[in-house]
Amino acid sequence: MIIGVISDTHGRMRENALNELKGSDIIIHAGDIGSLEVLDALKNIAPVYAVKGNTDKGSWAGSLPLTQVVEAEGKFIYVIHDIGTMDLEPKAAGIDIVVYGHSHSPKKEERNGVLYFNPGSAGPKRFNLPICLGRIEIKDDSINAELVDLSDK
Repeated sequence: MIIGVISDTHGRMRENALNELKGSDIIIHAGDIGSLEVLDALKNIAPVYAVKGNTDKGSWAGSLPLTQVVEAEGKFIYVIHDIGTMDLEPKAAGIDIVVYGHSHSPKKEERNGVLYFNPGSAGPKRFNLPICLGRIEIKDDSINAELVDLSDK
């Protein structure tokens, strides 16, 4: 299973991001979506699981959850926008992967047997941070995650 992971689009859906997400079985958006049009564009590729970010305001964002648990190939993925607000211990809760955004800084690390994955920002360029998204592949009980830099595509 291929999971496209995107965050912090802030209303901007880049064509190269959509191209990179093609072939995803599902897409996770970790918040600061910016507009319903972003979600609609992603839904044209695959089913979307999205959470509300701190800048997601208005009626379109009212039904978005602050957190979400997604099951994929027997693995449990906890999705939250700002990891600083997480109020659970992922390992104890049976979570295999934590997907988050907010910082615009891409990061992939394993802690206590849990993959923590921030795809960075696929929206407007900020500071010296890259424009990127992520991809997670779950196959035969293994989890492989990669960051995809969109800056040069």
